[in-house]
Amino acid sequence: EGEAGATARSPGIEILGYGLDVQGFVDLTYQSRYIWRGFDVYRDNNGATQLTAGLDFADTGFGFLVSGHRATGSGYEVQERWDYNLYYQNAVFKGEPFQTQFRLGWVYYNFPEFEAELFDLQELHAVVSMPNITTVKGLVPSYVLVKLYPAHHGGAPVAGNASGFAHILMLDYALPMTGLLPTMPEQVIKFHSEVVYNDGVSPLRTDVDHDWSNAVFGVSTDFDLGYGITLTPAAYHQISMDSSVNTDDSETWFTVSAKLVF
Repeated sequence: EGEAGATARSPGIEILGYGLDVQGFVDLTYQSRYIWRGFDVYRDNNGATQLTAGLDFADTGFGFLVSGHRATGSGYEVQERWDYNLYYQNAVFKGEPFQTQFRLGWVYYNFPEFEAELFDLQELHAVVSMPNITTVKGLVPSYVLVKLYPAHHGGAPVAGNASGFAHILMLDYALPMTGLLPTMPEQVIKFHSEVVYNDGVSPLRTDVDHDWSNAVFGVSTDFDLGYGITLTPAAYHQISMDSSVNTDDSETWFTVSAKLVF
C-alpha cells in the first residue's frame, strides 16, 4: 500500500524544460518468504524478488508505481504478478496536532500467465496517518482501508471471488540511535506493527473467513550509500489468527532492498 507519510526528496528533474518537480526511483527487494497481507503466497518456504519503479509528481500529489513479483523457487511461474498503482497523496491541518497525511490509490493486479478474466484483480485503498496526534516523537498511527474486487467477470468458474474489504491498523515508531556505527553519527531504527481484519480480501480468488486474520511486527533501518542509493535490511514476524488466510501459526522472514532515487 505504501505509507502516507512524507519522505525525503531529491531535487527533482525537468520535464520538457518546464522544471516540474518529479522524483523517480527503482527498488529491488529480496524477501526470504513472500507474505502478502497475511497469506503465504509461495508455499514450501519459497522467497521472492520484487522489482519496483515509480514516479512521484510532487507538485500535484500524484504518483505512479509498477511492481513485479516472482518466486525464487521453481514451480510458481503461474503466480508471477505485476502491480500497476496510481495514487494521490497530500496532507491537511499541516503543523497542527491533528495533521493528517493521506493517500488514495488504485491498483491493478495482473497475473500474466492466466487469462485476464480468471485471476486479475483491482483494488481501491486509502491510507491515513496522523504523525502529531501523540506526544511521543516518532510514533505514528495509521489506518488502511482496502477494497479488492475481480478485474473481470465471466469466463471459467474459479473458487471464490476475492471481493471484499480489509481493515489494517498500523503503528510505526522511528527511534534515533547514536554511536551504533562509527561512520554514522545517527542511525534511525524503524519499528512497525499492524493488525488486519480481513473481510474477503484474498490473492488468487480464494475464499476466506471474515475475521481478524493476522498481526505483523517488524524492524528495519536505512543505510545511505550515497549517490541516491539506500540499502534497507528488515526482519518481520507474523502471528496468524485465521487458518483460511494462513495455516501456519507464525511466520518469520527477512527482506533486503536496494533503492536508487533520482
